[in-house]
Amino acid sequence: MYNINIDEMEVNTMSPLTWAYVGDCVYELYIRTYLVNKTSAKPNKLHIEAIKYVKAKAQAEILKKIESNLTDDEKDIVRRTRNTENHHLPKNAELKDYMYATAFEGLIGYLYLTKNTERLKYILDLCLT
Repeated sequence: MYNINIDEMEVNTMSPLTWAYVGDCVYELYIRTYLVNKTSAKPNKLHIEAIKYVKAKAQAEILKKIESNLTDDEKDIVRRTRNTENHHLPKNAELKDYMYATAFEGLIGYLYLTKNTERLKYILDLCLT
């Protein structure tokens, strides 16, 4: 799964928006894989279903739902990502939802980049419960 040569110290020096950039991909791949395994729908239907999970409002709600399961370090990652200045204005989301969705993606990206596979799987599985 990992063919990345980055250590945790290097990940910690990255912008939280970089973590979110990676987390967006990891989470979308997780959801697409989940849907493919769950149903035999055609790609267009899979895409429509995936959007329900990956849109900003859904990610913001997931973060609020799982927040009590996060460690203090993970909550700090979420806080840092949420508070990072982002000059991108969302088109199809409320700003608050977008900030929380970015924070969620930041957490996923951070766990992925630091190769914390067990914790990443736990968090991703929580998203679907």
